[in-house]
Amino acid sequence: MFGLVSAPTLFVLCAVLMLLRLIKAWMQGPRCTSKRRLDGKTVVITGANNGIGKEVAKDLYTRGANVVMLCRNLEKARSALPYIVGVEGVGGEGGGEGSARVKVVSLDLSSLQSVRECAKRLNAEVDQIDILLNNAGIMTTPQLTTKEGYELQFGTNHLGHFLLTNLLLPLLRKGGPGTRVVTVSSVAHKPGRIHFDDINFRETKYVPITAYNQSKLANILFSNHLGELERDNGIHTYSLHPGVIATDLFSNIKDSYGTIAQTAVDYFILPFVKSVESGAQTSIFCCVDESIQEHTGRYYSDCSEKLPAATALNKKDAERLWQLSAQLTKLDDSKQKF
Repeated sequence: MFGLVSAPTLFVLCAVLMLLRLIKAWMQGPRCTSKRRLDGKTVVITGANNGIGKEVAKDLYTRGANVVMLCRNLEKARSALPYIVGVEGVGGEGGGEGSARVKVVSLDLSSLQSVRECAKRLNAEVDQIDILLNNAGIMTTPQLTTKEGYELQFGTNHLGHFLLTNLLLPLLRKGGPGTRVVTVSSVAHKPGRIHFDDINFRETKYVPITAYNQSKLANILFSNHLGELERDNGIHTYSLHPGVIATDLFSNIKDSYGTIAQTAVDYFILPFVKSVESGAQTSIFCCVDESIQEHTGRYYSDCSEKLPAATALNKKDAERLWQLSAQLTKLDDSKQKF
């Protein structure tokens, strides 16, 4: 077959393939090199049954942590256990919710009632939380709403995590100095803005990526303000961009933008983005690395601190978003139930 291809053409093809391999290798980014152990520590991860969450759960479990997986789909969560703890570790416990040092708890971030029920269970069953990773998220969905009627991406990515974190603060404060709350945002926050006058896009034209940008900006503003509020309680906050990763986040492209857009993503983007394991490295870094132990309210990418957009550093917007989120989630009423 190659006899039909001229030598110069073959050389160009080989050069292009080599370049694509180099691009893919470069896209993987740095790895977290910390060897820190987490023996006896309790780690809570939202969306730990697949993607980045599953990779982080595996890494932190290997470091000795007790891992609490908060997942919407319990069947998928349990099926992820062999990967997280190893088949041998699961076998002894029959693969149930309490396998080895892993607990699986139901959580649907698009339902504030589910968030309250999850937090209530954790406050009753867990002594303290040393690391909370707000990892779960959705991207570029069609115009849908949460159980309470809020725009789905803002409600799931931000409001769900906002309420969950606040209701888990008693357990986080018990973790003592050095407790970490890590929130997965995205570089997509940069073109975003908080539509305070129309947070649910009821009057504004709904554009899936615009709503996603808003939710990711909200993640950073929330993380920064939480860091200021909890500084004296020893809780440190970190937000991050994991990189462009081949995960289920891209599963809504077809529904929102059509088959052509989905095909373009599948063939021209996903083959060159980070693997899930590579994409998990900055989340792991923020959870364990000793060099940032005293940091709080900062933003990271590729396992190092980065400067987010100016809109993410606006303290007035952060406070305004906090107040709005507390109102929308009925935070004060929820706290009284605990």
